[in-house]
Formats: sequence, C-alpha cells, structure tokens
Amino acid sequence: MRRQSDGSSWGVALEGRLGQAYNEEAFRYFLAAERKRSERSGHPFLLLLVELKEEPGASLRIHPVMGAKIFSRLWACLRETDCVGWYREERIAGAVLTPLGDTPQLDVCQAVVQRVTAALGETLPPSLTGRLLVHAHQIQSKLS
Repeated sequence: MRRQSDGSSWGVALEGRLGQAYNEEAFRYFLAAERKRSERSGHPFLLLLVELKEEPGASLRIHPVMGAKIFSRLWACLRETDCVGWYREERIAGAVLTPLGDTPQLDVCQAVVQRVTAALGETLPPSLTGRLLVHAHQIQSKLS
C-alpha cells in the first residue's frame, strides 16, 4: 500500500490483477467518478456487490485470504476497464462495471451475477460459497 507523507492511504495499487483491490476509500472515489461520468453521458453502469449472508454465530467479515481469492476471481471474469475493491472494508467486495451499452439492463445484471457466482464457486470452499450473496445494481445517473 502506498501512503502519503501524512499517513493517509492512497489505495492499493492494482499490480498484475492477482487478487489485489482498491481499499474502501479509493473504491468509493472511483464509484463517485463513475456516477458523474454516467450523469454526463446518460449511460448506466453496473455496481456489483459480494457479501456474506448473515448466519447465527458466523462473522460477516471476509477474511483477508478469502478476500484476495474473491478479488482474483472478480478480475478473472470482469473486463480490464472495470474497477474492483472494498465497498465496505472486509465486509462487502465491489466492482464498478463501466458503460453497459445498449443491451437490456436486466439481462446484463443477471448474466454478470451468474458469471461471478460461477467463478467464485470454482475457487472458494463450499462452506463460503454457500454464504455468498452476489448482487448487481444498475446505476443510471441523470442530470438534475
């Protein structure tokens, strides 16, 4: 992780797309930038979220080793132009999928959720994949 001289983080560099991801602060910065881009262009984008189901006695935190595996699989099944990081640090992994084009949005959301769910199932232990919730949200920002 790179740090400024005052000690605040800049975010994790994406080197080699091997399980690394932006921290929450950096990811939210890119999410806000994409919202503004969407507002100007009128084109929607997709926000993908991966989190754990709530279960009695089970933690909602994603262990760093599992987080690295989740991010590695996200990088493997998403485009190079998409942004991957922590939506909520160690709780919710996220990806911003930039412009979706003219494909019907429901079809895109369903296809992305299916592809990501299958990719995560190939790598993660069944005890974890059974607790994963994968959501895709179309974000259509409009000028006010």
